[in-house]
Amino acid sequence: MSKSIAEINEKIKKKKAVVVTAEEIIDIVEEKGEATAAKEVDVVTTGTFGPMCSSGAYFNIGHSKPRIKLGGGKVLLNGVPVYAGFAAVDFFLGATALPDEDPRNAVHPGDFDYGGGHIIEELVAGKDVRLTATTYGTDCYPRNRLDTWINIKDLNEAVLCNPRNCYQNYNVAVNLSNKTIYTYMGVLKPNLGNANYCSAGQLSPLLNDPLYKTIGIGTRIFLGGGVGYCFWHGTQHNPGVARTEKGLPTSGAGTLALIGDLKGMRPEFLVGTSFYGYGATLTVGVGIPIPILDEEICRYTAVKDEDILAPIIDYSQAYPALVSQNLGQVSYAQLKTGKVEVKGKEVPTASLSSYPKAQEIAGILKEWIASGEFLLSEPVAPLPGPKSGYAFKSLVERPIE
Repeated sequence: MSKSIAEINEKIKKKKAVVVTAEEIIDIVEEKGEATAAKEVDVVTTGTFGPMCSSGAYFNIGHSKPRIKLGGGKVLLNGVPVYAGFAAVDFFLGATALPDEDPRNAVHPGDFDYGGGHIIEELVAGKDVRLTATTYGTDCYPRNRLDTWINIKDLNEAVLCNPRNCYQNYNVAVNLSNKTIYTYMGVLKPNLGNANYCSAGQLSPLLNDPLYKTIGIGTRIFLGGGVGYCFWHGTQHNPGVARTEKGLPTSGAGTLALIGDLKGMRPEFLVGTSFYGYGATLTVGVGIPIPILDEEICRYTAVKDEDILAPIIDYSQAYPALVSQNLGQVSYAQLKTGKVEVKGKEVPTASLSSYPKAQEIAGILKEWIASGEFLLSEPVAPLPGPKSGYAFKSLVERPIE
């Protein structure tokens, strides 16, 4: 049994497609088996909502009168620096950018109350943001100062452009030291005081398509409450890690580079986020449809939390020193019970991603498709897979003579 994306899209147009979430397909497969489920179900929707640091947005603000060349100058949005080294009025805002006056960790741990991710949320919410710029004048761009308010509705382009989202599995972070540490995995208490993880598990997009059979360059997705696309594999894409018999990676593996029109997004799915003692970021909502083209793909989408194993990593010594270490593997089913055992000790767990929000995203995407509003796209190229030889490499440091 096999279907094509074109055939599924015809059913979507006629509002006859059978669409279920990645939670719902589990029960369907258990009740009816993979063969019957693959025949009956056309699309499985996934979702995730968690902090994704490698995110940002680029903008074109239009020309001022007289004209100004922002490239080569210093440009701030609400006091947060942007990168303007593109052209006259294009610039990029990173989710982790901080105001120059932020003390960072000079007083440790820093609060990191405000950064690029917060500005993205404010823009999407329709708030005015102050743009200030100082630059050098030229014959064609004579103005050298600009201080004004901008609003997303007035911009030529406002595009969310995220180099790395949707990590396929990730570490469970613990702290073996005798002092509290502050990380991008949250505050970690001393002596195995807690364990933090960050994944939607059985709802997570790349864990429902572990070998990238349907998700590729050009895949149409739910992004930040609007429509987006996968435009490349994400940075740090590392498909060749160890996998289970079901093809599931046992550590961080694939990632996606995502893009979409910021003007069509919603602030409840793009949330500026502060990590105490670490920095600012953006929490992003992503949902990806999986077309059920055959029984194999159906089998992958029926993944359960109990099937997915994540590595337990010490963030006090091993992680910062880039030392290979694994304190054991634990399933997401175990993590979601609220406690796991590490080195013989019962450790409380907490998730940095929101499972209820992931459920909401999968549900919204299901409604879009079932109502005929959202058609699937045929990827123009696959992502590098486990057998591609593509791997994420650490920095090659060369001594300065």
